[in-house]
Amino acid sequence: MMEKEEIFSKVLRAGRRTYFFDVRSTKAGDYYLTITESKKFTNDDGSFHYKKHKIYLYKEDFSEFSTILNEMTDYIINEKGDEVISERHQKDFKKDYESQATDKKVATTETETPSTEKFTDVNFDDI
Repeated sequence: MMEKEEIFSKVLRAGRRTYFFDVRSTKAGDYYLTITESKKFTNDDGSFHYKKHKIYLYKEDFSEFSTILNEMTDYIINEKGDEVISERHQKDFKKDYESQATDKKVATTETETPSTEKFTDVNFDDI
């Protein structure tokens, strides 16, 4: 399927991700919206590639989509605030299990043998 010509576009760059909002035209001359997420990945040899995910949004779904999107974003902001908390954004950020481990080390008695196992972060990319 060939993509139709873009009528109106906006780009949002967000770290390794870029979001493209494109108004396109159907064969019948009606408009629809595509939202594309593009994420940059670097290969071991220094070259890179992009993974893209696309959503097609048609006029008949705009109202409900907008309502649910606003509801979900409001929920997140109300529950967690708008501050971004992650290792990538704050170098001094400690995960819950790290601060618990520190607390446990303080409470460890001489008879206990500390574990030598270490945990590593597992990063799951979008599927």
